[in-house]
Amino acid sequence: MSEISEILEQYAPKYGIALTGDMLGQLELYAATLLEWSERMNLTAITQPNEIAIKHFLDSLFPLAAATIPYGASLIDIGSGAGFPGVVMKIARPDIRLTLLDSMKKRTEFLAELSGRLLQDNAIIRARAEAAGRDEAHREQYDFAAARAVATLPELCEYCLPFVKPGGAFIALKGPGAKLEAQNSKNALSLLSGDNPIIKEYSLPFDGTRNIIIIKKISQIPAKYPRPSAKITKTPL
Repeated sequence: MSEISEILEQYAPKYGIALTGDMLGQLELYAATLLEWSERMNLTAITQPNEIAIKHFLDSLFPLAAATIPYGASLIDIGSGAGFPGVVMKIARPDIRLTLLDSMKKRTEFLAELSGRLLQDNAIIRARAEAAGRDEAHREQYDFAAARAVATLPELCEYCLPFVKPGGAFIALKGPGAKLEAQNSKNALSLLSGDNPIIKEYSLPFDGTRNIIIIKKISQIPAKYPRPSAKITKTPL
């Protein structure tokens, strides 16, 4: 058994997540594909097996423990990059109907290759989040949106909540400053029909504190959101 499988077998049950042998094999294949592609493009700076297992895979699995995601739910991973957290979540929950969105051609090519190798029937969209969020094909069409991104929570809410159906939820994977970010998001949530955030804190082995922020969407949002990216960044809600 490889180091990645050993770490996941040891720690995933502590998050309440059971991984079968087949799932561990898929995660091994994921890691191999990630490293192969990272030799020719900038997908991840994390290349050691133990760090991939903890900082990428375990971190991406925690939303499954933190949020109640019904069987067959639709989920869009915004700014998916190398597929975190969406592809990992689908490995552990194959019933999830997953859409991966990224604006960069090379990344969507990687996501297509990865999905094929893992035999996942993922939809892959190459578009900017603010443009796709105004497109009727994607606006308010998903039960969940997820993002593991460095943008502030007010910015992420404007990018991600437009994709979520009323009654659905946005799941943000954040670092240790989540409570302050949530406090600074009150105006954004009011304008974007987001309910009070639920924050669930956890610790990654040897890597400190992380948070999952779950924001339920109450109703439809005004048509003017999301605004262009420059405005979102310059004047967050």
